[in-house]
Amino acid sequence: MTDPMRGRPPAVKEWRLNLYLSEHDPDTTARIVLDTGDNVMESRAEARRNPYDPDVPEIGDELAAGRALIAMGRILLRAADGDMKAVGAVDLEDPSPLWLDRE
Repeated sequence: MTDPMRGRPPAVKEWRLNLYLSEHDPDTTARIVLDTGDNVMESRAEARRNPYDPDVPEIGDELAAGRALIAMGRILLRAADGDMKAVGAVDLEDPSPLWLDRE
């Protein structure tokens, strides 16, 4: 049997992700804008320095950016779940535990 994928060149897509960090001590805010070419999605997250901790801006950047990336992952999983349901895919498992009902 022939492999239908063998004769076809691989599909290459490029998604643009911009990460914006804003610091207003003691808060750091991260905003992510993802442009897939078909959709634009956005997520935000914050980190707040405890006033008793030393001022190390990189830590706030990393926390806020990491949280915003996790939030973007949840947005993408929700979008994929909705798209699968829209095309009639059978839901055999519970939704991914990576997002909560309240999100």
